[in-house]
Amino acid sequence: MSTVSLIRAHSYHPKTLETSLTTLLEPWGGMAAFVKPGDRVLLKPNLLTGSRPTQECVTRPELVAVVAQQVIEAGGKPFLGDSPAFGSAFGVARANGYLPLIESLNLPIVEFHGKRYQTVSEGFDHLRLSKEAMEADVVINLPKVKSHAQLTLTMGVKNLFGCVPGKMKAWWHLEAGKDVNRFGEMLVETARAINPNLTILDGIIGHEGNGPVKGQPRELGILAASDHVFSLDRTMVEILQVNPSLIPTITASQRLGLCPELTDIHYPLLTPQELQVSNWKLPDVLVPIDFGAPRVLKSTLRHLYIRWIKEPIAAYSQK
Repeated sequence: MSTVSLIRAHSYHPKTLETSLTTLLEPWGGMAAFVKPGDRVLLKPNLLTGSRPTQECVTRPELVAVVAQQVIEAGGKPFLGDSPAFGSAFGVARANGYLPLIESLNLPIVEFHGKRYQTVSEGFDHLRLSKEAMEADVVINLPKVKSHAQLTLTMGVKNLFGCVPGKMKAWWHLEAGKDVNRFGEMLVETARAINPNLTILDGIIGHEGNGPVKGQPRELGILAASDHVFSLDRTMVEILQVNPSLIPTITASQRLGLCPELTDIHYPLLTPQELQVSNWKLPDVLVPIDFGAPRVLKSTLRHLYIRWIKEPIAAYSQK
């Protein structure tokens, strides 16, 4: 039986967050249940964009800092990694206020590099994934709960799409985007392959409406953690009172036998019913997942412009 730990949390203040995270991980015995001395630990936040730092589009750096500190106290060696759609992980992290935590904890940021990995899926005989994620001793997945204009909601499973390196993500939109079921299965198979040891979801302030970047912040006051990412996502759908059939990653994980029933999930602290949210706003209109070839080319050129021109100029101007 998988476990999902749920608590109320209303503050990103470091001391308060430290207490909240300790409480959140108590059902397993703390961070030491996941991290052993000497482990290389990938922290995988949602570093979507550097252009809207006040819109709660990314995992808050305060939460990442507290997680990193507890990893260090457990004897682990944390490093930060992601593959943003545009720009570099370092550039997006800098734009969202991550530099103080990076400097204070001497936390490396890695850029992801792809490698071909075999999968157990019949529909995907291999996936090109970040070798940095696949070869880490421990992966801690740190998603932000957001509405999503293509996939209705983005949570733990979708956050692991960031472990698909570079513009391979745009290729998947081109290759699988015409079939939402296939695209959802690709995301689920990516999450199954990465197999995060721990997922900690930032739901203190979420992002609702026309997400993942054009919606509005929404205070939820929730932190969630699980050793099973599919259970955590199913739980959050229940809390937000969204129909699971609307979420391609949920329906795909159900088809593949990876998503348990709520009655098969253990809730040692609060239950989903105790945290239910009213009137969570979904996107006004869902937009197509598929990218045509011109859009893939445009996306690639934008990525290269931000990474090789805009970000270096921003870094130079801050010196």
